[in-house]
Amino acid sequence: MSLLRVSNLSKHFGSLVAVNNVSFNVEPGELHAVIGPNGAGKTTVFNLISGLMDPTAGQIQFGDMDIHELPMHRRVKAGIARTFQITEIFPELTVSENLRIGTEVAAGYRLRPWLSKSERTNIKEQTEKLVERVGLSTKASRLVGELSHGDQRAVEIGLALSLQPKLLLLDEPTAGMGDQETEDITLLMQHLHRTEKLTIVLIEHDMPLVFRLAQRITVLAQGEVLADGTPAEIASNENVQSAYLGKVE
Repeated sequence: MSLLRVSNLSKHFGSLVAVNNVSFNVEPGELHAVIGPNGAGKTTVFNLISGLMDPTAGQIQFGDMDIHELPMHRRVKAGIARTFQITEIFPELTVSENLRIGTEVAAGYRLRPWLSKSERTNIKEQTEKLVERVGLSTKASRLVGELSHGDQRAVEIGLALSLQPKLLLLDEPTAGMGDQETEDITLLMQHLHRTEKLTIVLIEHDMPLVFRLAQRITVLAQGEVLADGTPAEIASNENVQSAYLGKVE
C-alpha cells in the first residue's frame, strides 16, 4: 500500500485554478521530488496535503486514512510534518531550546504547567538526540538567529523531525544557499532517507540535486501533472524537456 495517495486533487481561488486534477502516489521509504516552473502549483499541493488549505475537489489518503477533510493538527498527529519556503524557527532561542519545544509538543506536554523530574530528563535526552541527528551538536547553545541560513534550515528540519513523522514534506530546503550549505542539507536528507528510512517528498529547483536524490519525480506545469516517473524517465521525457528541464546531462 502506498503511504500517500493524492487523487484528482484541485484547488481553485475564484476563477484561478492553482491545482487541477493532480494525482500521484508516494511509496513507504521513498524520496519523491515534485518539480516544475514557478507558479506550477507545487507549494499549493503541499498546503493541501498538510492541511493548510482545503481542496476544491479530490482526495488525499495517508496510509489507510482519508485525510483531505482532517484539520492540520490531526494530520500532524497522523504522521505528516513539513517545512516551508521561508524558514520557520524561533530566532531568539538557542538550537536546543527550539528543538526542545518540538519535543515537548510531540510528547503531549505543550499545555502542561510543569513537568516531573523524569519527564524533564526524558525531554532533555530526546532533545540532545535530535540536535545530534541534524548535525548541530557543536552549536546547541547558539542562538538560532546568529546561525547561517543552512544551519537555520537544519533547525527547521529538526523541528519537523521532533514530531516523529512518517512523511516529511520539504519545501525548497536548499533555496538561497551556497554550495557548502547545499551540500550539508543534501547529506542530511540522504541520511534521513537512506539510513533512517524516512519517507520524504521534496520540492526543489536545483535539478542536479533532484536527480541525485530522488527515486521518483512528479513534474507539475500550470497546476497539472505533466509527467511522473523515475529520474531516467523524466530526464528523457520530451514534454518535460520542452516545458522545464531543457537538456539534462
